[in-house]
Parts: sequence; C-alpha cells; structure tokens
Amino acid sequence: MTSRRSILDEADDATEINLSPMIDCIFILLIFFIVTTVFVEEPGVEIIEPDATVDAKLEKNSIIVAVTADNRVVYGGKELGIAGVGARVRSLLNKDELPVIIEADSRADHGVFSDVWSEVKSAGAKKISVSTRND
Repeated sequence: MTSRRSILDEADDATEINLSPMIDCIFILLIFFIVTTVFVEEPGVEIIEPDATVDAKLEKNSIIVAVTADNRVVYGGKELGIAGVGARVRSLLNKDELPVIIEADSRADHGVFSDVWSEVKSAGAKKISVSTRND
C-alpha cells in the first residue's frame, strides 16, 4: 500500500496550473487595445463657437480644423493656412475615413470659413461638420 500512496502524492505535486500563458495573453490583449486606441487631437487654440438651436452628436474620432477670430487656420496647435488644409486632410484621410469638424470662431470671416470648407471638400472628405455651442 505504501507504493500506491507515494504514486498519488507524486501525481498531486505534478498537477500545478501554469499561469504564464494566460498572463502572456492578457499582456498581448492590453498592448492591442493600447495600440488601436485613437486619440482625438484638439486644434490647440481657443475658439468661441457660434450658437445653434439644433444639436447633433459628433463622432469622437475625427479631424478637427479650427478657424480663429483673427482668421488663422489651425490643426493640432500648428497654423496651416488655407492652402495647407487640403494637403493635411488628404494625408489624414488616407489612413482612415474620418469625419472632418470645422471649429470656426463666431468672429471669424465667413469667407475664410468658406475657403476652409472648400479645401476640406476638395481633399475628399465625405462627412464635414461645423462645431457649434448649444446653450
């Protein structure tokens, strides 16, 4: 009987659960979610948006171009100018089919806003929105 008992004791010692593969899978999933997360890039300037009575929900992942009160066109904190909008939007649209949001200050000239809209449209954007504030 002693030989049988020693065999059972050895079998109990050998049946341990190895957690290394599970921890590896969790780390791989964590890395996947971190890499695939898209961060919203703010324009980097203060904008006073015009008022609107109709409110629509905009997508979080989008290209945001700002037109300031002194008619500067800004993306990501850097001034683009009207001529640079098309190239920047085109390069960002090559990666993903993102919507474009134009944040125009209520004191900006309508002509500058219209030119930015035309540049975004000619760059190939399918969804273009104007950011407003709903009080």
